[in-house]
Amino acid sequence: MWQELSVALSLVLIIEGILPFLSPERWRLMAYRMADMDTRNVRVAGIISMVAGLILLSVLR
Repeated sequence: MWQELSVALSLVLIIEGILPFLSPERWRLMAYRMADMDTRNVRVAGIISMVAGLILLSVLR
């Protein structure tokens, strides 16, 4: 289980690093927009992302 968790965390870090590497200006602009967003909207975006990840994981498994 720890092996799979480590692999999953590594993949998340790789995927999250793609955008800042390829387009740092767009990533910075997105970060500024996220900082200006209302807390509720950030939480909604977070829960949508988590649910989408769970659905994708269940489909792939």
